[in-house]
Amino acid sequence: MKTESFLQKTNFLAGHQPEELLAQYGSPLYVYNEQIFRDRCHDMQSLVDYERFTANYSIKANSNINLLAIAREEGMYADAMSPGEILFLEQAGYSPEQIFFVPNNVSREELQFAIDHNVLTSLDSISQLDLFGQLNPGGRVAIRINPGVGAGHHEKVVTGGKKTKFGISMDQMDQVQTTLKRYQLHLVGVNQHIGSLFMEPQPYLEAARHFLSLAEQFSELELVDFGGGFGIPYHKLEGQERLDLQTLKHELTALIRGFVAKYKRPVLFKSEPGRYVVAESGVLLGTVHAVKQNDASTFVGTDLGFNVLARPMMYDSWHDIEVFHQGELQATDGPLKTVSVVGNICESGDIIAKHRELPPIVEGDVLAVLDAGAYGYAMSSTYNNRLRPAEILIQKDGQTRLIRRREVFEDLFRTFEF
Repeated sequence: MKTESFLQKTNFLAGHQPEELLAQYGSPLYVYNEQIFRDRCHDMQSLVDYERFTANYSIKANSNINLLAIAREEGMYADAMSPGEILFLEQAGYSPEQIFFVPNNVSREELQFAIDHNVLTSLDSISQLDLFGQLNPGGRVAIRINPGVGAGHHEKVVTGGKKTKFGISMDQMDQVQTTLKRYQLHLVGVNQHIGSLFMEPQPYLEAARHFLSLAEQFSELELVDFGGGFGIPYHKLEGQERLDLQTLKHELTALIRGFVAKYKRPVLFKSEPGRYVVAESGVLLGTVHAVKQNDASTFVGTDLGFNVLARPMMYDSWHDIEVFHQGELQATDGPLKTVSVVGNICESGDIIAKHRELPPIVEGDVLAVLDAGAYGYAMSSTYNNRLRPAEILIQKDGQTRLIRRREVFEDLFRTFEF
């Protein structure tokens, strides 16, 4: 079942013609809608009816400093995976206590960086915990626990269970305690993450319930981070339902209040909604440059290579696509044709959408790839020495603002020594 256009329903482009945006800022182009972004921040900040709760913005999903600043304005804290992400968050106005460093297999220098910046760090192996103790004896620390279960839409996004590199397993808790005592470390936080793209509340709630039962064994906790993986409806043009936040809010609030009543210590609770905040806030616009027939297959060739959007190539991810012809959005309830939308990268895997039913497409048309705000620009590259696109923000007043310029050829040479 087809539904109405997402871009029309949300007035995403605020009356701006996609061709005009591309003419002004270049093609391809990342476009973000400020109001949608703020609405999603509010969704997550109001997820739990408990005064000591915050959602963490996942900078790895989208690291544009202007968006980070908006998330901070909306009350979100943030997690970081690298010193560079810590610096970006500081530049956006985050204070050390609003940042949670959750690294994986990092160097002595990176751990020292977080210590020097007074950022609480969570370690996910005994060896990293030992290294942290050497660097910061008597310090405050957190650990990432592997709860033994994992979930997600693709094996590459499952971050819990027996086949993942993440987290300390529960059968290593004796080693954790030994290491804590050796360096007189104070374990003040625990976090978990079992995977990405949950569309039903129950898996998350079951994981949270199990996690809280594990957390009870630690006596000095100031922070409990449930992790995340909150999904968004990538198949929205087919009527896919949204995640039921009301059920999640009611039951997660009850779990937290029950834990607090027994634990009898003030604890800050966090979630990591990940893509939920920013995915739907971003659309990727690109231009059709060629339409060709190879045997029985029709290929729509665009400037949307996997250097611009890597998710379909990496995860076989689905992104809805809306088509503009001479400024007019093409209806999906008329004649459709099965095509594969491909990019301009010299790789056979450079496919944005395979065997997709779309309205008729000709050279010069503009394609809008939906839900591209998360893991879009953040995973882009200059592969084939192609330039990364600009990013613009459609502000609440409908005006556009450039928030990252398009690269120029000179940028490709900046790090070389001749």
